[in-house]
Amino acid sequence: MRKHQSTALGRSMARFFQEYLPALRGMSHHTIQSYRDTMVLFLRFAAAETNGSVESIDVSDINADRIGHFLTSLEVERGNSIATRNARLAAMHTFARFLISEHPEYMDTLQLVVTLPFKRGARVAPVEYLEEPEIKSVLARIDRRTPAGRRDYALFSLMFNTGARVQEILNLRICDLRLVSPCQVRLHGKGNKVRLCPIWRNTAQLLQELINTLHPPSDNPAEQRVFLNDRGTPLTRFGVRYLLRKYVDMAAGEETTLAEKSIHPHSLRHTTAIHLLKAGVDIATISQWLGHSGLNVTMRYARADIDMKRQALEQVFPDVMSSAKDQTIIAYDGGMLGWLRRL
Repeated sequence: MRKHQSTALGRSMARFFQEYLPALRGMSHHTIQSYRDTMVLFLRFAAAETNGSVESIDVSDINADRIGHFLTSLEVERGNSIATRNARLAAMHTFARFLISEHPEYMDTLQLVVTLPFKRGARVAPVEYLEEPEIKSVLARIDRRTPAGRRDYALFSLMFNTGARVQEILNLRICDLRLVSPCQVRLHGKGNKVRLCPIWRNTAQLLQELINTLHPPSDNPAEQRVFLNDRGTPLTRFGVRYLLRKYVDMAAGEETTLAEKSIHPHSLRHTTAIHLLKAGVDIATISQWLGHSGLNVTMRYARADIDMKRQALEQVFPDVMSSAKDQTIIAYDGGMLGWLRRL
């Protein structure tokens, strides 16, 4: 097996993620993971553009032209919004400034990266969410007879139940769950804020079955992540996006409205918020429920739908998690990408 040689970029990236961002900048775990995702996307793009491997990318390969091509690919090929594109650019700005201090010999090239402008014209996109028949159809496409299917069903049921951010769900450890009455989960949100969220009894039962049947033995089981892939390592945001896209595409044959929507993991958070609002839950409670920084963030859901009067929370999705009878996941890349994935 060929052994990869450490590059200057690889060594700098290790210091960037392990020392600079958490210690010197004091950035939260969520922000660091967002920066990590940006670097994963960029490294893959740069490797493809240079017809090389990820491990062969070095500091000299980071320049304004390549970053510009990368940003264009995010919008054109991945369909990212201007806001997402600008967030990726902000991460690259921070990394370029760090590289200047590490490799001043590349200052001229890296300064051009830092001066790349943010794109104007970012607009608040319509809130995409799922109606109840669409939720049922998506969940019905999950084959609960397989271990992966049981995990996926528990994963998306919990996301619908809590409205949590996808990374909050993926960071859940078994010790964060209370699966006896009153059932609840402890979520670690942005800014290292912690909040408790109630869950339905059938959601708790799904999670208990998942832990009992699919988790490998461990010396410290309470610290294990709840959602693991088929290799026993934590599921990733990219994996969740892939799985959701697969089930939405399958359900679109029955619920044709799904084909007209751009559904991604954050859409499940929107779905919970909209249905809580329709059920008559007040804005302040929803804001605390979702872990928003303020009421202004939550108010966009009030503008997203005019049908505000339905049933209370316990009646929002009464039949979604049916007692149906009891797929593959994107694998971790090796080398540098594998290391970034495991941060």
